[in-house]
Amino acid sequence: MQRVVEAVLPARMGTPFRWLVGSSWVSNLGDGIALAAGPLLVAGQTQDPLLVALGALLQRLPWLLFGLHAGVLADRVDRRRLVIAVDIARVGVLVVLGTALFAGDVGIVVVLAALFVLGAAEVFADTAHGTLLPMVVPRADLGVGNARLMAGVLTMNELAGPALGAVLFAAGTAWPFVTQAVLLALGALLVSRMRLPVRERPAERSHVGRDIAEGLRWTWGNAAVRTLTLTIVSFNVTYGAAWSVLVLYADQQLGLGPVGFGLLTSAVAVGGIAGTASYDWLERHASLANLMRVGLVIETLTHLAFALATAAWVAMVTMVVFGAHAFVWSTTSRTVRMRAVPMDLQGRVGSLYAMGVFGGILLGQLIGGLIARVWGVSGPFWFGFVGSAVILAFIWSQLGHIAHAGDDLVESARV
Repeated sequence: MQRVVEAVLPARMGTPFRWLVGSSWVSNLGDGIALAAGPLLVAGQTQDPLLVALGALLQRLPWLLFGLHAGVLADRVDRRRLVIAVDIARVGVLVVLGTALFAGDVGIVVVLAALFVLGAAEVFADTAHGTLLPMVVPRADLGVGNARLMAGVLTMNELAGPALGAVLFAAGTAWPFVTQAVLLALGALLVSRMRLPVRERPAERSHVGRDIAEGLRWTWGNAAVRTLTLTIVSFNVTYGAAWSVLVLYADQQLGLGPVGFGLLTSAVAVGGIAGTASYDWLERHASLANLMRVGLVIETLTHLAFALATAAWVAMVTMVVFGAHAFVWSTTSRTVRMRAVPMDLQGRVGSLYAMGVFGGILLGQLIGGLIARVWGVSGPFWFGFVGSAVILAFIWSQLGHIAHAGDDLVESARV
């Protein structure tokens, strides 16, 4: 057992890192439960498609509304205390919602409002949480640290959480939210055990707008991080466009029913597990630049494979490979960004990065729906292939520079 713990959570990375990973995994399990229980609760209150879609939107919209402000707050205050305070606030909202559900006194307006508040709180919690790793882990171990955190997102948030959420919802509409409250409280307790280095903050706080502008200027002024952020936005536009019609594509082009569609989406997680198991080896045997190049080539060819595929097994294999890439790319890109960004800007630059992810997907989903209306369900995948290929051609020569961004911070720290 000790060997397993050492392999997953190396002692050299310190006790605070272990508390951080434990907190992240527990919280991600709670958030994964909500991924299934939230839509089920909305659908149980109304069959209006617009309101059902609004429920999903209200959980993601806060990133676009509050993302920059969350970054400013994470850079201004004690980040550990911010995570604890926000998680406790989320627990309070969930307790109120669960109590109302037990009493049977809840309507669609209350449900939508609760989902929006929880989504807004999650923005602040995730932004602050994402700044803790570079505070407790040496620069050389950021890749391994991010891999462990992303493993929690994959296994807890995307695999175990939604399945558990659906089972709990079937047992009673309140149980998923009560369970999430308990898990978030436990996550806050684990974070409270962390001991962080003292971080100097300005004695006088500037205006929020100026702090936001500083983060934007730094991101735009740093060529590597600027290109990485624009890459994230653009590739998520092509990804969002293609994946927006995946359920229709599975039915019309592959002939898959509901079970087949479920297996197709689960194949991503299978690939992700493979990526999780191999990341340490990959980081030792390949440069970050090559990991990024190969990953973006895989994503580009994934769109082409789906555009051409007519057999379900081809799509399944493609999805497994894409899942492995998605995990490795997410881990690598987060590591590159954390290495490049000064500690006092981690919150603002990280929140801008996250807004690019969600904003790109939302824009892509709109584009994908419009393309599919005109050219059919394979159209968005052709758009994804051509768009990704063009973007990749433009940034190919820059990926080496991006991978080494932040080396100047190390050199300046040695002087």
